[in-house]
Amino acid sequence: MKHAKESVFQYGDTETNWLKSRDTKLGAVMERIGHIDRAVEPDLYAAIVHDIVAQQISTKAQETIWKRLGESLGEIAPANVITAGREGLQANGISSRKAEYILDFTAKVLSGECDLDAIQKMPDAEAIDALVSLKGIGVWTAEMILLFCLQRPDVLSYGDLGIQRGMRMVYRHRELTPRLFAKYRKRLSPYGSVASLYFWAVSGGAIPELTDPASPSSPKHSTEPQNAN
Repeated sequence: MKHAKESVFQYGDTETNWLKSRDTKLGAVMERIGHIDRAVEPDLYAAIVHDIVAQQISTKAQETIWKRLGESLGEIAPANVITAGREGLQANGISSRKAEYILDFTAKVLSGECDLDAIQKMPDAEAIDALVSLKGIGVWTAEMILLFCLQRPDVLSYGDLGIQRGMRMVYRHRELTPRLFAKYRKRLSPYGSVASLYFWAVSGGAIPELTDPASPSSPKHSTEPQNAN
């Protein structure tokens, strides 16, 4: 199974059964949607470069730029990126600032200042701190790298608007305060990453009848309780 799905986030009955036993509302959503295959980038260097490229541009734009970069370099690897330099990166549609971030990161990898192997072995909090120390990487980006590259099992990001929206839709909250979010995060741990996949799916319209209570178009009164279940 691992070889057949090595490019998607790996989870199975252990995670889904545990989440369903802990949270009936999320469990119903999981039953309705079924298994989710979400692509991952197993190479940490390429994942970091990709996430810098993808910041603050549309999905279509980042896909186009990433394809160009791959075709230009052959492989997204430190030696190839350094050889391309700022001009080579910008020729593929990468902004000057992002090119600066990518080259700074690449130089640190090549010098040994940034030890990617060490980051992969760090606990979540330490790995996030190490990633955030890089130019162009914030906490949310670091969390996404933990999930979609390192495949850490317990990433549920308060800074992700899609996750917040999905949680509002599932639990019928008009507002998801940090305290309420922390309550759900504790409940869904240690499999927050799998929960994240389903909240994103709901946010994207996987269950059409689920609306966002925070939206002006949503009914003012809901039959669902507004407190955590």
